[in-house]
Amino acid sequence: MNARLQTPSPPLDKDLDSLSAELRSKLEAGGFDRAQLLALAATLTGDVVARRDTRNRVAGPARAPGRDEIVDAPEESSASHERLAALGSAAIARGELAFVVMAGGMATRMGGVVKALVVATEGKTFLELRLLENAVLSRAAGRPVPLWLMTSDATDEPIRDALARQNAPAHVKTFIQGLSLRLTADGALFRDEQGEPSSHATGHGDLVDALRRSGLLDSFRKEGGKVVWITNLDNLGATVDTAILGSFLESGAKVMVEVCDKVAGDKGGIPVHAEGYLQVLEEFRLPKEFDATTVSVFNTNTFLVDADALATAKITWNWFEVEKKVDGRAVIQFERLLQELTRALPAAYVRVPREGAAARFLPVKDPDELARRAPQIQAALRARKIL
Repeated sequence: MNARLQTPSPPLDKDLDSLSAELRSKLEAGGFDRAQLLALAATLTGDVVARRDTRNRVAGPARAPGRDEIVDAPEESSASHERLAALGSAAIARGELAFVVMAGGMATRMGGVVKALVVATEGKTFLELRLLENAVLSRAAGRPVPLWLMTSDATDEPIRDALARQNAPAHVKTFIQGLSLRLTADGALFRDEQGEPSSHATGHGDLVDALRRSGLLDSFRKEGGKVVWITNLDNLGATVDTAILGSFLESGAKVMVEVCDKVAGDKGGIPVHAEGYLQVLEEFRLPKEFDATTVSVFNTNTFLVDADALATAKITWNWFEVEKKVDGRAVIQFERLLQELTRALPAAYVRVPREGAAARFLPVKDPDELARRAPQIQAALRARKIL
C-alpha cells in the first residue's frame, strides 16, 4: 500500500484552510458554502445503504397522480391552441419571457469535450443551434428574448469564447453554477493523483441560487419579466412553444413541468403525490414499496417557472450523496436536483409529444443516440424554422 495513503488525513476544516488562493477564488464564484460541506461530510458515517436511504427516500406513502392532474399540450390547429398561442405570443412580445439553457455539462461519452461545442446536426453545434433558435424567436417577437446559459467551472470559458466568435447578441448571457469539493468515503478531502483537491459542479439544482447570484433575474423582473423557461442544452426538442407558455400563464401554477409518455428503458423522475405535494421524484427517492410503473409519464427536465417565485421563494434543498470514480478511486460528491422546485412551488404538469416533428423530448447523451436521433432533430428544427 502506498505510504502516503496510510497517513491519516487532516481534518476537513484544516484542509479547507490550506486551499490555494486560485481555488478559493473559483469556489467563491461558485457560491461555495464551507459550513455546509463540513456538515455534509459529518454525515458520512455508519452503514452506507441505510444512510443513503435515510437521506434520499421521502417519508411516508406515495401514490400516482390522477388522470386529470396531467394535462395534454394543446393540439395544433385546435381553437384552444390558437387562443393559448396568442396569449403566449403576446407575453413574449411584452418582454415577459427569458429562456435558460443548462450548459454546464462535459460530454464524457463523446470524448470529454464541452457538450455545447459538440456538432449536433448539419454541421452546427448544440450552442449554435440554441443561438439560431433564439434568433428565430426574437424575430417573431419583434424584440430580443433573453437567452441565459448556465455554465460550470469546466465549460464557462470555452462557451464564452464560442459566443464571442459567434458575435452573440447582448441579450445572450452566461452565469456560472455552483462549485464544491469531492470527499473520501469517510468525509475527508479527496486529492487526485497530483495531490490536488478535486472540484465538481453540484447539480442542476444550482440553477436557482446561481441565477439569483448573477443579477440577471432581478434585472429581468425590473423590466417586466414574468416567466423563466428552463431546459437542458442537449434536448433540442425543448424550444419555446407559445401555446404551452399560454397554458402556463392561464394555469395559475408557479412551475409547470413538461412530462412525456414512458417507453421501454426510460429512467428518470416521475410525478407522484408524496409528503403532501404532487412532486417530481427520481426513482432512488421513492418509498421502497412504491411501484414506479404505476406512473406512465416522466420528467423531461424542462420547466416553466414564475420569475417572482424563482427569485424569492424560500427553498429547502436536499443534498444527495453521489458516488463517482476519479483516478480509479471512489469519491463522494453532494448534488441537488432542480425538480425540487415542484415541492417548493405549486406545480402543474403538461404531457408533451416525443415523436414526429412536434417532439419535445429529444435528448442526446452519446454519439450513437445522436446518430439515431439526427433525422428527428432535423425534422423538429425545420418545422420550427430553426433550420
